[in-house]
Amino acid sequence: MTAFPATPAWVTTQNKAFLRWTNSHLESRGIAPVQNLDSDFSDGVKLIQLLEIIGNETLGRYATRPKLRVQKAENVIVALEYIRRRGIQLYNIGAEDIVDGNIKLILGLLWTLILNFSISEINAEGHTAKEGLLLWCQRKTALYSDVEITDFSASWNNGLAFCALLDRHRPDLIDYDSLDKSDVKGNIELALKLASEEVGIPQLLDVEDVLVAKPDERSIMTYVAHWFHAFSALDKIETAGRRVEKFVEVMSSSYDLQHSYETRVNALLENFSNQIESWNTSVFSGTYSDARTQNQEFSGYKSRLKRSWIAEKTEITSMLGNIKTKLATYGLKDYEPPPGLTLADLDVSWKHLIQAEAVRSKKINETIRDIKENLRKKFADTANTIAEKIDSVSIQLVQLDGELEDQQSQARKIEKQLAPVKDLLIVLEKLSRDLEEATVEENDYTVYSYEELQYELRLAQNAIAKKLLFIENQIVARSMTNLTAIQLEEFESVFRYFDKRQQNSLEEVEFAAALAGLGLVYSEDEMHEVFDDVREDEPTVSFEHFIRYMVDVTADQHTAEQVLQSFMEIAEGKPYVTEFDLRNSLVPDPMIEQLTEIMPKDETGQGLDYAKFMEKLCIK
Repeated sequence: MTAFPATPAWVTTQNKAFLRWTNSHLESRGIAPVQNLDSDFSDGVKLIQLLEIIGNETLGRYATRPKLRVQKAENVIVALEYIRRRGIQLYNIGAEDIVDGNIKLILGLLWTLILNFSISEINAEGHTAKEGLLLWCQRKTALYSDVEITDFSASWNNGLAFCALLDRHRPDLIDYDSLDKSDVKGNIELALKLASEEVGIPQLLDVEDVLVAKPDERSIMTYVAHWFHAFSALDKIETAGRRVEKFVEVMSSSYDLQHSYETRVNALLENFSNQIESWNTSVFSGTYSDARTQNQEFSGYKSRLKRSWIAEKTEITSMLGNIKTKLATYGLKDYEPPPGLTLADLDVSWKHLIQAEAVRSKKINETIRDIKENLRKKFADTANTIAEKIDSVSIQLVQLDGELEDQQSQARKIEKQLAPVKDLLIVLEKLSRDLEEATVEENDYTVYSYEELQYELRLAQNAIAKKLLFIENQIVARSMTNLTAIQLEEFESVFRYFDKRQQNSLEEVEFAAALAGLGLVYSEDEMHEVFDDVREDEPTVSFEHFIRYMVDVTADQHTAEQVLQSFMEIAEGKPYVTEFDLRNSLVPDPMIEQLTEIMPKDETGQGLDYAKFMEKLCIK
């Protein structure tokens, strides 16, 4: 038997790969697949059908069922002429080579078709189709450290390049990090299976075609080109999906922004309207505290609420600009706010608010000024009235004349005139507090202050009280006919000195001190008894009680011997008496001054010689 030379491995691999490439196109149009490249292309029919599919145009009339060799050759010529018309150069191949089934030339023709119809459109940055496809593979696998693609041969024989492409585009199908990198056959088998079954990439090669030291370059390029087209289509779908998703997001975001804009504008317009209505219906009670409260609320509006509205108005304006910009960016129809919610409407409402604010500010200021002016006038009217009444009382008091009883009656009538003045002073105190609360410091309507009139009223009351006491005491003194004027003046002076409370009466301690001042000193028990007898069941000793008692005790206590004895007691046995002794015995200061002027000095010059003084005044 004659031995035939073995078929080169590349022919076997390309035959398989190109056959499957051809059938992937034919089957996409429902055309029966090619079984053998060397025989099924011989009549030119399958070749023409393949060209019409990949060229996306008809080649015209041809013999669909050629019987004769010449018919088959004519069909092949139609196919070859079409290829040449597409600008594709063909070398060393004629119709008879196809008709005779020259497999190597047929594989060369198919590679030319693959290169020009499947790979030529793959270009990047001015590179050739091959370089473009290689660059695409490198970029897609750049993040995989154990994958290095430098060609379409040995770079693919461990299967990791295919697995990396799968993981890059369909991470849901493969977990690259969990792969056993040493399982070369398993990785190739897994990648080819997933690509075919899950992605729809025709399996042009078998595992053994790749699992060689140097896989056929054309076969690998043809297969990888299918991967490129499959994932490019997937990328386009994903890009389209992302574009639709983005469009929906933009539309949804735009609608949300439009709704938010209209809601916020409507709320802001309503706030403006409500604020204006609140100001228009506001009523002042006429008190400064109410006006101050409303002024504080107005200040709070300006410092807080108005500022928040200004910020909101600015944000709303910016929001509408963003809406328009976003719609214009994506070529969508411009948004115009509905009537009543435009920025122009918002500006008009804002102007109305500012105008109402100015009116409100003026109204508050006028009200506060009016209230302060009214407070000034009310205070001045009341203060001036009080001053006039006090002056009237003072004048009437000075003009008292006539009998003591008549003066007493007139003084009591004058005293009654101060009762309504007290009530007016209470009113004036309230007005003074109101002025202080309103921070009113000046008042051109009066020269009086509350404190000043309070002091003057107190002086007037004291003056009347003293006048009445004086008259009453004068009436009492008038009835005491057995007292000299000097005695009466002395007793009254002592009584007034010890009447610390100015009640025209003396308590027991005060009464004892007054008697001592007049030279009448008693023991404690004696003093109790005297006090009880003199006050006549009254709680204190009145002026009348005091004068009557002094009349009783002085009837027999003013002999020369008694007075001399008193000086001796005051001097405590010394032959003279000093000013200190006299003050220590509670003798009033005016009397001490009088005694120092008329009493002679003793021989030592240390005091007053009371013996010579009494000897000179008294009859021997």
